[in-house]
Amino acid sequence: MRKIFVTLLAVLLFTACTRKAEQTCDPIYDRSDFVEVTEVIPDVILEIRYYSTYNFVGARIDGYERPLALMTRQAADSLKAVNDELKARGYRLKIWDTYRPQRAVNHFIRWAEDIQDTAMKAVFYPMVDKSRLFEEGYIYARSSHSRGSTVDLTLIDAATGKELDMGSPFDWFGNESHPDYSCKLYIQSENRLILHNAMTRHGFQGLDSEWWHFTLTDEPYPNTYFDFPIE
Repeated sequence: MRKIFVTLLAVLLFTACTRKAEQTCDPIYDRSDFVEVTEVIPDVILEIRYYSTYNFVGARIDGYERPLALMTRQAADSLKAVNDELKARGYRLKIWDTYRPQRAVNHFIRWAEDIQDTAMKAVFYPMVDKSRLFEEGYIYARSSHSRGSTVDLTLIDAATGKELDMGSPFDWFGNESHPDYSCKLYIQSENRLILHNAMTRHGFQGLDSEWWHFTLTDEPYPNTYFDFPIE
């Protein structure tokens, strides 16, 4: 009887580990369903900010061991459809971030808790007291990026090679980053709409606090926060 019980328990544990919906064992380290975005969209422009030191922390972020953009296959395919549409209209996509390991999010948390480290305040959060980053929703313990189907991006004018004016920089901590913020110039709102409408037409949903942030609505891992490094 004991042998039967142990065998049954092993089967149940194996089944639990293979259920993508629950992800209760170790699949957070499994990148088999992820692809490099450049393999799907060869002409996409990458500026992986968290691989560099030019970000709100001011240092390379944990887990960003190479300047690559990784996404689930489903998200990358949907992003290709966005790229194809916008390319025909004279634009190119520029990506700042895609998959983000949980260890990177943990790095953000440690940084936010160090109130004395304000090296990049003047560039990214001049109007926000660092002690309020959690309270005001700029830093969270979890990020949709860690689920593999979220992207931070903008548009490039293919003719000039310049970024479109979106009314605020990427990762700006302030109301100016909200998609519905009344921009100083009409063209800035129009540029945001070009990006937003193309993304939503191809299955992505925006975030009400960041004009650059989009998540695949039908994401394959809605409850899983992966932690394999980008390498």
